[in-house]
Amino acid sequence: MSKTIHTILDSMGLVLPAPTAPLGSYVPYVQTGNLLMISGQGPVSASGVAIKGRLGDGLEIDDGHRAAQICGLNIVARLQAALEGDFDRVTQIIRLNGFVNSTPDFTHHPAVLNGASDLMFELFGARGLHSRTAVGVSALPMGWAVEIDAIVEIEGDAKA
Repeated sequence: MSKTIHTILDSMGLVLPAPTAPLGSYVPYVQTGNLLMISGQGPVSASGVAIKGRLGDGLEIDDGHRAAQICGLNIVARLQAALEGDFDRVTQIIRLNGFVNSTPDFTHHPAVLNGASDLMFELFGARGLHSRTAVGVSALPMGWAVEIDAIVEIEGDAKA
């Protein structure tokens, strides 16, 4: 890789948050074969501030886009922990599943989730291209605006 993930993040003015403990009875990720399933990540920044609220009711598309980008940063932080910092082991970001806390009449879920999708491409290039689901929901944990989980193909075993 010509640029490291951290160099790209620095050039974008972004910081990886420290991974936090799960909010319930689950683990942050599970590996099966060469697939790493990363549990849902919320829009909690490195400073600990979360983007909360509903798209279409006080939050605009740009707010949601930023929330999705922060979810993406949390996914990358989980990858960093699971792969002991070796992002070269990422073969492909396979899928992002995004949930947008929104009003029933809000219909721009794909534009919101582009915040995470664009980040994956910026960081991983062609390895960051993925399939995706973007759905609206009436509520998310902690009042978050967005939650995203991921399926990532990796080489070798993740850190236990």
